[in-house]
Amino acid sequence: MARICELTGKGRQVGHNVSHANNKTKRTFLPNLQNVTLMSDTLSRSVRLRVSTHGLRSVEHVGGLDNWLLKTNDEKLSPRARKLKREVAKAKAA
Repeated sequence: MARICELTGKGRQVGHNVSHANNKTKRTFLPNLQNVTLMSDTLSRSVRLRVSTHGLRSVEHVGGLDNWLLKTNDEKLSPRARKLKREVAKAKAA
């Protein structure tokens, strides 16, 4: 399973551990991913997603999952989130 946030696209980063003697060894910085259940008001159902804590705070700040999906660019979203975005847009239009 890829360690990528389904809403923000945040993934792993690469850097160095730096010792006191300034020796550098490769390491990875992983995002803090959580399995969460978010409620979609438009679809009247809950959705399970793997989201970073930063992404979760952003969703709360914007006003919920539906608003986040409609405002976010498709390149950042996972295929599941894109499908959910299409469903929400279709339900809002109807």
